[in-house]
Amino acid sequence: MTQSFNPTALPPAFPDHTQLPESDGTFVKNFQEHPQSILLTDSLEITLQNLHPDGQYAIGQDCGIYWRETEPPERGAEAPDWFYVPNVPPRLDGQYRRSYVLWREYMVPLIAIEFASGDGSEELDNTPLSALPSGGNQKPGKFWVYERIIRIPYYAIYKIQTNELEVYNCVNTRYRRLEPNDRGHYSIDLTGVELGVWSGSYQNQTQQWLRWWDNQGNLLLTGSERARLESLHAEQERQRADAERERADAERERADAERERANREREQKERLAAYLRSQGIDPDRI
Repeated sequence: MTQSFNPTALPPAFPDHTQLPESDGTFVKNFQEHPQSILLTDSLEITLQNLHPDGQYAIGQDCGIYWRETEPPERGAEAPDWFYVPNVPPRLDGQYRRSYVLWREYMVPLIAIEFASGDGSEELDNTPLSALPSGGNQKPGKFWVYERIIRIPYYAIYKIQTNELEVYNCVNTRYRRLEPNDRGHYSIDLTGVELGVWSGSYQNQTQQWLRWWDNQGNLLLTGSERARLESLHAEQERQRADAERERADAERERADAERERANREREQKERLAAYLRSQGIDPDRI
């Protein structure tokens, strides 16, 4: 007896970052988000280079993290304003990243940061997927997705209007709000840095910003800040060298003046001695 088999249709492979939307079409919420993200990334560059000498890390700024397949695809993604993923290549197959797809890479971001324009209720939304109506267009809460599904170890919420910073650490699958240290900063384990609020000017805006510090409390500088500091040190060194040169010149002039004074005194003594001898007086007997 001959049996015939119908070929089984395999489900399509999970899409990758090139097959998923890179934007949901929403606007950036305020003018501070862009410079704030750049400030965080720029000032952390040297630290990340030291942590990853092989260059294997990625920074996302308002980029989607796809955590489940949905239709439309955007419903299965969250886009933190800033996040850092260790031990992944910055590009995939030579292409820039359009998004971060968890089911393709598995590495979880170490920290995600949201810049809250409002009171933070959207960023603290803990609505689970199971509480949403079936077939609706609603998405579960950010807090729930980061804590229960993606399980990002550190989640920071910066309320721009009030300059309040909340940092949560995932412990036993639940977020625990951290208390700041004596410097008012929050330590981010495995990076050797602290996150806090800094008051100052950046990109023509003087206000409070999220900044990084090392675990000794030293502010991590941006490239332009390091360049200005190096220029200041070079100028101070030039001024020190000029002052040292002026001091040496003054010392040389003093020595020259002392030598001239000594020469004049010697010449005066010699003339006096010559005069005395001309008068028949031995100057050595006076």
